[in-house]
Amino acid sequence: MTSIAERWAAVRARVDAACERAGRAPSEVTIVAVSKTHSAAAVREAAAAGATDFGENYAQELVAKRGELADLQGIRWHYIGRLQSNKAKMVAGHVTLVHAVDSVSLATELGKRAGSGVQPILITVNAAGEDTKGGVTHATAPDLARALAAVPNVRLDGLMTMPPPSDDPEASRPFFVALRELRDRIADDLGKPLPVLSMGMSGDYEVAIACGSTHVRIGTAIFGAR
Repeated sequence: MTSIAERWAAVRARVDAACERAGRAPSEVTIVAVSKTHSAAAVREAAAAGATDFGENYAQELVAKRGELADLQGIRWHYIGRLQSNKAKMVAGHVTLVHAVDSVSLATELGKRAGSGVQPILITVNAAGEDTKGGVTHATAPDLARALAAVPNVRLDGLMTMPPPSDDPEASRPFFVALRELRDRIADDLGKPLPVLSMGMSGDYEVAIACGSTHVRIGTAIFGAR
């Protein structure tokens, strides 16, 4: 069996190669190692191999791991799951980026709980209108973006999406292209840059990078099956 360190090195090499094919610098793409349900020891092993950004889906698990790994220097936490407003206090001010904001009420709670700082956030877009996933539609995302501009202590940095599952990575391409185009339209509308596109996971991250992703969320390819 391969180790976390070996899997991390393989992912890092594939991301770098995908960037080269797309004419992009590897520094333009952040690998978010999705550590949800994996142990703090696994995170520590990935960090020792070179991973710096880790994604969690559950607020309580994030709090526990942050506590266990408080001695690790230079790592950044991302909250990538659906977040209930009543748990915003467990996340706001403690993560580099909240990837899945889909309402003004959630953003407002994050802003209230951000302390003296500003919490960066992304709007999550339900790419295919799936009932099992949260997120706003392409049609409603611009209105939400305008509303978020008025929420204190949060900063909209871009968009996130998760295409329908498929065995064919190329099946994700239309959804990634559509998200990039939506981001560009919203940025023009707001008159400010939205530099972040969080899209691409273990099965399709190379396609996502070709389509402009800045943050790929990779769990299984780094940590193995849950």
